Amino acid sequence: MTRRQIHLAAHFPGVNNTTVWTDPAAGSQIDFSSFEHFARTAERGFFDYLFLAEGLRLREHRGQLHDLDVAGRPNTLAILTALAAVTEHIGLVGTLNTTFNEPYELARQLGTLDLLSGGRAGWNAVTSSDAFHGANFRRGGYLDHAGRYVRASEFAELSKALWSSWRDDAIVADAETGAFLRDDAIARVRHETRLFDVDAVFDVPRSPQGRPVIVQAGDSPDGRDFAGAHADVIFSMHTEFSDAQQFYRDVKGRLAAHGRDEDSLKILPAATFVLGDTAAEAREHSREIALAQVRPQTAITYLEQIWNRDLSGYDADGPLPDIEPDTGVETAQGFAGRHAAIRSRVGQLRAQATAENLSIRELVVRLTATHTFVGTPEHVASEIDRYVQERATDGFTVVGHVTPHGLDAFTEKVVPLLQERGSYRRSYDDGATLHDLLGLPSVVADAPSGPGSLPALDTATASAR
Repeated sequence: MTRRQIHLAAHFPGVNNTTVWTDPAAGSQIDFSSFEHFARTAERGFFDYLFLAEGLRLREHRGQLHDLDVAGRPNTLAILTALAAVTEHIGLVGTLNTTFNEPYELARQLGTLDLLSGGRAGWNAVTSSDAFHGANFRRGGYLDHAGRYVRASEFAELSKALWSSWRDDAIVADAETGAFLRDDAIARVRHETRLFDVDAVFDVPRSPQGRPVIVQAGDSPDGRDFAGAHADVIFSMHTEFSDAQQFYRDVKGRLAAHGRDEDSLKILPAATFVLGDTAAEAREHSREIALAQVRPQTAITYLEQIWNRDLSGYDADGPLPDIEPDTGVETAQGFAGRHAAIRSRVGQLRAQATAENLSIRELVVRLTATHTFVGTPEHVASEIDRYVQERATDGFTVVGHVTPHGLDAFTEKVVPLLQERGSYRRSYDDGATLHDLLGLPSVVADAPSGPGSLPALDTATASAR
């Protein structure tokens, strides 16, 4: 029986307390040398792509910068462009926002990266709904949950139309006749709705893969519908086996309505790991890492974001506060959406803390720093393979806890075991695009048709639905 092939992405850690920057082995989270080391390690491990997260504003807590997260991360597109020059095969995926960007500009930037990298670019399309982030932009304000997904869907559809507006064979560059482009090489893209009014002739030719891979991380019904319509990869948070299987079935089941099959969308949950020579050693190492990730200050700050109160007088190693959360105006700027759902479960959190005799810090460890795979390299490889063969996932987005060496042990110890199982590649194919690495269907542009050099491609009707 043919084994399903495992797909792996490598997440450069940051934007949360995953990274233990205080670890003596940790390096810079900003210097290009760190990004380069990480990219080269992932490529040595034959990963499909590396993935950078990005925030649009430094988060604040109680009027001060929340510097327990990564602060000062350089621009994602600049980093990926630089990494394209020092890698040959691995895909390059960045988080870029649909709420506070414009389709033409972002499509042009991503299309350029895709073209110059030989078809290795990807876009993690995310939304932001709160006014805290919006304050950094001329538009300001915010969109409600449903509104931001309407915008995201239309944004993605318009971007794909722009990327598809060039024929694959648009450039002839015939020196004898002086013709550089075919007469019908490019379609004019017209899109007029309540959200976007664009009449564009896109100026970036198609890359070898046709367009960037689209990654998406939404988990709500709206987010899952967006993925079914537009995403090539889902970066999910469902890592418990039965829960992951349920998520897999739900999202894959939405594809048929969009004329897609199971293989046209890959589900790669975020996965942390801790290795040891024995299971007991790995468990102890996991405990030590979790406590480094959730220091007392981190635990109190996290709980304050849920409680929406000053809890500085509480002991992080003591019990949960006996007061109830403040459901009024948010004070933890940049965290509102992240913790609103948890706030609704305070009763459950109290019950869990009581039943398991958990302190504040121990509870926050359970919520934020429970590692996905803990054990020997053989155990971790076996579990990853089980998830993929039994259709709980198509692979994982691997997240280390130390920058930039967090992927080193996984590449050296786990990857060879996956290869021995016949579930993971041993080399890259020359000229493979990111679509190819992920086993996604080819992207074929509809050739512009009609008289004249700029036939129109009208996307407004479909986008307005």
